[in-house]
Amino acid sequence: MIGPRISPGPGSHSSPRRAAGALAAFVAVALPLLSLAAPAKAQVVEDRFPGVSLELISEGTRALPFAIQPFAAPPGREDLAQRAENIAARNLRYSNRFQVLDSLPSSITRGSEVDYALWDQVGAAFLLTGRIEVSGNRVELVTEVHDVIYRERRGQGRFALPGVDTPEFRMAVHAASDAAVEWATGEPGMAASRIVFSRLGEGGNRELWVVDSDGENLRRLTNHGNLALTPAWSPDGRRIAFTSFVSGLPRIYELDLATNRERQVPAPRSGDYITPAYAPDGQTLAFAITGSSGRSGLYTYNIGRECCFTTLIESRNEDLSPTFSPDGRRIAFMSNRLGVGAPQIYLMPAGGGQAEILSPYRFDRRGYYSSPDWSPRGDRVAYYGRIDRIGWHQILISEVGRGNRILQLTPNQSGNNEDPSWAPDGRHLVFTNGSGRGGATSLRIVDAVTGNTRTLVSGMDVKYPDWSPSLARLVTAVDDR
Repeated sequence: MIGPRISPGPGSHSSPRRAAGALAAFVAVALPLLSLAAPAKAQVVEDRFPGVSLELISEGTRALPFAIQPFAAPPGREDLAQRAENIAARNLRYSNRFQVLDSLPSSITRGSEVDYALWDQVGAAFLLTGRIEVSGNRVELVTEVHDVIYRERRGQGRFALPGVDTPEFRMAVHAASDAAVEWATGEPGMAASRIVFSRLGEGGNRELWVVDSDGENLRRLTNHGNLALTPAWSPDGRRIAFTSFVSGLPRIYELDLATNRERQVPAPRSGDYITPAYAPDGQTLAFAITGSSGRSGLYTYNIGRECCFTTLIESRNEDLSPTFSPDGRRIAFMSNRLGVGAPQIYLMPAGGGQAEILSPYRFDRRGYYSSPDWSPRGDRVAYYGRIDRIGWHQILISEVGRGNRILQLTPNQSGNNEDPSWAPDGRHLVFTNGSGRGGATSLRIVDAVTGNTRTLVSGMDVKYPDWSPSLARLVTAVDDR
């Protein structure tokens, strides 16, 4: 289905398509553990390598004041309007772009006309209005964003609302929230998305689970009774590729989310098939094969045409976790090809060829870097790693084409931070944190602009999160009246 019908305001643009990527290698590689040490919340931490700048994210970014007028509704639908309003308010807060105003003028009621002068007195820069419309069995949410300063409407949209107790209801409101973000800022939102991950269950099995970007609608996707690992979303958000041991050997499968059907990707040669990643065309899968006669490598297969098994790299090294650039021209991956006992992050052409190192390396430091994921904006690659010899893993970003500048997103506190994955807005990342009791890990989300962090899922043993592209296009379309 196509996305909801919306009328964009000035400066709006379409969200960039997210390059799907596998987030971590689960193959055990006997590598030393090194650490990153830096004072928390410092702007420039230390220049440890010639030409390498290691920085922490500053928390000084100003949030724009955003007001929400109480959503209007016909008699008997007030609770529905309130629920949609609450979801939208939380989504705007989670975007980390706005300060959602809690105090509203007493004269403002549901369905009030927009009074720009009054909202200007409140201090709002933007205003979100909404109303529930019902026609027969059809229920719609109509939203508008107003620029209070310039006293103009920036955008309007209609979104079909499914049953209130279904996951699709929240997704429709998430899509409306993302539209509001784009109307106000000209940048994509990330509310209308989900995170898939591998969760430890009974008997040591791991299954795939999925959760909305706000932590709601947690549910299981697979029931293999074995190991399901390293999931990766397709660019259209309709399929998930992953590695499973259900056949006894690690093989790559593709799950169709609409039909719940799975198919196995052909395995024309021996070895362990792991860490799949979709190319931006949605037809090509890149993955690693390890353990075949002492040789490993990266390969691609065209799942759309069901043909064309292609070798990108093949050697005696561990080359794992490919992730495509948004334009499909390059691949980032991890490899231990330096032979120093610690993996590094590399870039190479998507069709194979000469690889260049992206992560900083110096022999006496022997930094450890793993699980790259390419930003949907194309300018950065996130991964986890450590520079020194002791300490915790941290979430890091290298800016492609800007030398060796590295950003650290997580503070030096207890627990490893691993397996980063970009949100469709190219601003937020999800990652695992291992500071829980009894080995429990949590999923956390960090804003790469402000450094703000929130917990998404906790109290579980979770690994390999992958953030979906925007799912707003899958929300049922509604015609404007």
